[in-house]
This record gives sequence, structure tokens and C-alpha cells, in this order.
Amino acid sequence: MIQQLKHASLLFFVPALVVAQSVDTKEFTLGNALKVVMVEDHTVPSVTFAVGFHVGSRNERPGITGISHLFEHMMFNGSKNYKPTEFDKILENGGGYSNAYTSNDITFYYEEFNPDLLDKVLDMEADRMRSLKLDTANIEQERGIVKEERRVSTDNSVRGKIFEDLYAAAYVAHPYHNPVVGWMGDLDNITLQDAKDYFKIYYAPNNATVFVVGDFDSKMLRKKMEKLFGNIPRQPTPRPVVNAEPEQQGEKRLKLHKVAELPAVAIAYKGASVESSDIYALNLLSTILSRGQSSRLYKKLVYDEQICTEVGTGMDELVDPGLFSVFAQMQQGKTVEDAEEEIYKIIADIGENAVSEEELQKAKNTAQSDYVDNFKTNQGVAGRLGFYEVVYGDYKKSFQVIDHYNKVTVDDIKRVAAKYLKERQRTVIVLIPEKSATSSGEAPN
Repeated sequence: MIQQLKHASLLFFVPALVVAQSVDTKEFTLGNALKVVMVEDHTVPSVTFAVGFHVGSRNERPGITGISHLFEHMMFNGSKNYKPTEFDKILENGGGYSNAYTSNDITFYYEEFNPDLLDKVLDMEADRMRSLKLDTANIEQERGIVKEERRVSTDNSVRGKIFEDLYAAAYVAHPYHNPVVGWMGDLDNITLQDAKDYFKIYYAPNNATVFVVGDFDSKMLRKKMEKLFGNIPRQPTPRPVVNAEPEQQGEKRLKLHKVAELPAVAIAYKGASVESSDIYALNLLSTILSRGQSSRLYKKLVYDEQICTEVGTGMDELVDPGLFSVFAQMQQGKTVEDAEEEIYKIIADIGENAVSEEELQKAKNTAQSDYVDNFKTNQGVAGRLGFYEVVYGDYKKSFQVIDHYNKVTVDDIKRVAAKYLKERQRTVIVLIPEKSATSSGEAPN
């Protein structure tokens, strides 16, 4: 069986290697330090234009948390030469679309469109980088939208609130303590001047990287980028973020009382940053623990013991050390204590006795399959290159992922489980379900 799995990994390795080699990148940097990465590919008559700004909630200070995400919304509300909503209308009328996301370390914008729309997209993107519309009406409109998003995704979401509390409890000094969506009081506090100052520093060309992937001519694109983006002034380099997070000396445990049907528990351990090769072993460990019905946690807690309705794990990929988290939702009549006992037993067993070669190879196959999926579309290529450029520090590192995974051994899995997933570095949030006023027969407040 082990030999068959090793053979299967080779079947995945070949297309993964081909994918990496087929992404032929070219790059140049404008005089204002705007870096441009191009992947000219005429396979499909489509182009993706993306901008990765080196800013996220990690760069925010108390009083303006959520401002990075607020900008994600304001960036579509007009600039000097384009009216609010015109950006999206032009794309949609030309058969394209746009989207964006904000995380702890990156804010990423992208558009997918027909090649004949490229000149217009370049003009629109340059215009909003140079002269985004920042006024009271814009910020108030988007402030209201973001506050409502926070209510839906966090305040009124059981899982959202659990994970917000998990990060807030796990981190003492690092900005990862703060939610990407921001604290409600800070969202109310952000001023127009805060927005102008933030835009000037963090949305400057020297704090951004452009990715263009698809059906275009590289030489022509460079000329157009120089003409449209080259005269946007660079700004002072943003202040670096200091990782002042102290070492955790013991378990932190909190209870969350919230209207819910069933108990749940979220457990987090301080993990590795993307600078450490341990990130790859931790990712594979997460897969071994919870991905698929044969994974250790799923098989034990959901299938065999029927303690949980679901269980999942994940390892953050962040500039500074992120969290390795475990989430478990209880079955009716089962307790959090039941789940925690089994979770800790399984983790301890891996830290003491490792995993099988078969389990590790299966996890590597999954990682390799995911890798190939990320490079199937122009948007996928731009997204992967952008993420690695901003978070890992170099988009070329995205081509080395499979090599890193292939080097992980069962001893590495055992080592990282023992090193990171230990009680002293553990933070636990226990959900205590409460009935709503209406369901309990009481009159609502």
C-alpha cells in the first residue's frame, strides 16, 4: 500500500512541476518603485490585472482597526476621472468583473476581463492609485456597510465571534489580536484625515506589486504601465511592524455565552511564521488531523465516537507566527470535555509516536493537488503570485512549494506536533449555548 501511495505522489508531482515551469514570469520596476510581474499567456482570450498592497490589519494601530478593510470598499467608489460605481460598470459591460479581499498581511484587488478592455483597466487602476475619491460621503457610506458586515460576520455569527475571541485572547501585543474587520468602536472613530493619511502611505506605488496574467503583449504593457503609472509619486516607506508578542507561558481558557443550539470549542496554538520551513510540516499535520473522513480527528470524533458533528483544523500562513487552530462542534448530548479529551490524546500521540508513511503521503498528495488547482486560471496564477510576493516576500517562492512538501518526513510531523501543539501555548474558547429570549418564552428586549 505504501508503494502504491508513493507512486501516486509521482503522478501528482509531474503536473505540479510542469505547472511551476510553465508560469513564465517577466518583471520590471518603475522609477517610483512600483513592481510589475507579467505572465503572458495566449491560451485563453482573457486577462487578469491584480494589485497586491503590502498592508493589512497587521499594519493598523488602536483607534483605526478595520481601516484596511474599509479601504477595500472605498477603492471602488470613484476617483478623479471616474464616478462612483463606474469602475465596476465598465468592467461588467465589457464582460469582466472585479473583486478584492483584505487579510492580516495583504490587501489584494483583481479584475478579469477581455483583452480589448486592458487599456481602460490600466487607466482606471492608475487613476485610483493616484487620486482615489476620499471625502466625507464616501467614508460614511462605506463605514455603514462595513459595520453591517461586522454585525453579520461576527457579532451575530456564533463561529465568527468564537474565532474573534480566540485571536483576541491568544495575542497580547501583536496586531493579530485585532480582527480584520475591525472593532466596532474603532470603525466609528476612523476620520477622513485618518483615511487620507493611510492611503498616502500604504497605497503608494512603492508599497504595491502589480500582476498581469493572460492574453496581452508584454512589451506593449510595459510602455503603457510606464506612461500611466510611472508619474505617480512614491511615498516614505511605511513603518515596519514590530513583533512584540511575548512567549505564552500557560493555557488561556475563556467561556463565550451566546445564543446557539450546541456547544463548541475552538483551540489555538502559537505556530510558525512563513519564514520557517515548519509551516509546511504544520500544514501537512493539519491535513492529517482533519481533512477527509479517514483523517485522525474526523474518524475518531465524528465517525467512531460520534462526539462531534464536525471537526476541522488549520494553520495560518502569516508574516509573523500565526495560529494552528482546531474547531469542534458537539453532537446533541455530548460535551466539550468529551471532545477536548480526545483531541489532546490524538495530538499527544502524534507528538510521541509520529504518523505513518501512508498518512504523510496522502497529505502530500492533497497538498500537491491543491497546488495544481491554484494555477488553473489566470486569476489563480495572479492570486498565488500576489500572495507569495506580499506574505512570503517573493512570488518565486510559490514555485518551490512542492519541493518543500516533498522534503517533510514523519519525523518532522512528530517534531512540529511536539514543539508547537503543547498545553503552554494553547488558548481555548468554549461556547456555552444560551436560548434566545423568544425561544425561552420571554418577551424580547
